[in-house]
Amino acid sequence: MLNLKRKIVFLSGTRADFGKIKALIQGVENHTNFEPFIFVTGMHLMPEYGYTLIEVERCGFEHVTTFENHTDEATMDLTLAKTINGFSKYIKDINPDLIVVHGDRVEALAGAIVGSLNNVLVAHIEGGEISGTIDELIRHSVSKLSHIHYTSNDKAKKRLIQMGELENSIFTIGSPDVDIMFSDYLPKLEEVLNYYEIPFKSYGLAMFHPVTTEIDTLEAEASQFVKGLLDSGLNYVVIYPNNDLGSKLILKAYLKLNKNQRFRIFPSVRFEYFLTLLKNSQFIIGNSSAGVREAPYYGIPTINIGSRQRNRVSADSILNCNPSHKDILKTIKKVKALDPKKVESFGAGNSREMFIKSLETDAIWSLNHQKQFKDVF
Repeated sequence: MLNLKRKIVFLSGTRADFGKIKALIQGVENHTNFEPFIFVTGMHLMPEYGYTLIEVERCGFEHVTTFENHTDEATMDLTLAKTINGFSKYIKDINPDLIVVHGDRVEALAGAIVGSLNNVLVAHIEGGEISGTIDELIRHSVSKLSHIHYTSNDKAKKRLIQMGELENSIFTIGSPDVDIMFSDYLPKLEEVLNYYEIPFKSYGLAMFHPVTTEIDTLEAEASQFVKGLLDSGLNYVVIYPNNDLGSKLILKAYLKLNKNQRFRIFPSVRFEYFLTLLKNSQFIIGNSSAGVREAPYYGIPTINIGSRQRNRVSADSILNCNPSHKDILKTIKKVKALDPKKVESFGAGNSREMFIKSLETDAIWSLNHQKQFKDVF
């Protein structure tokens, strides 16, 4: 057992990654040998996307620091540069023992760059996965800059080994949000509907994000997406996209949904409330990772549009379609006939315990800060 109270910094830039790491932070907070610090940036501080810093603050964590990293230009390279600058100053004040980042956002890349260049251990949550677009490039870059890897399944672990990562640095703990998905603390549907003033119980969830490598076709695709929702005749809870380049084009398309009684549109939804909405929806439509990760766990059908999640794990509950009005409508009709089975490929809801158990070992803290490349041939 460790004798020192080690400082662990968690970096969060979006509502999505906070939902993933929340359970891990809680585990660290409740441990006598560790002290969590949270660096909050990105979408969390943007009022137009719901100012989700509020959701972080509601958790009551003691050490929360904020940093505004968005720029007027809203380009990912400038956001990366600004985040590196702010986070570098922060860790020099905190002097952490470990930096924890998640996924494939530029904030995670900034955290990994700062940690590796300042000789601080970096742990990457959910590396080794494949998706497509610029996200995949960022995710793999973060993995190569990280010393410790917490994967969601054995396939992801094998990919990291294929990338030359040492097997003793990889810990398969499942997807941490599953801990919350099946917890006893999710609100009831009635509570969520009342809280967000949603007037219908039968609905689809709609989430459409920009694909930065396909920016030239995004405006047309967003328009087709909205037209498909309107012509389907169904009710929808619509949640804003992330703030990547092109998000304003999607928000512009959403203006056509205003004052339509079949739609309730939100910049953001509290994570636990979102899970309840997802769990009770008819289906989820768009290109969010929630459609290929969380939805199958609940047995909820997914209409996955376009290329953003093209290479992610598939399930019989996922129907892929092109970003065209005609194909979207056709797939909505198909989804009604699905009777998907729940899947179990991203853990059993005990990620927090497995994460903490790994931190309690000396092996983590004795890992060589100078990374080694392991040949697989």
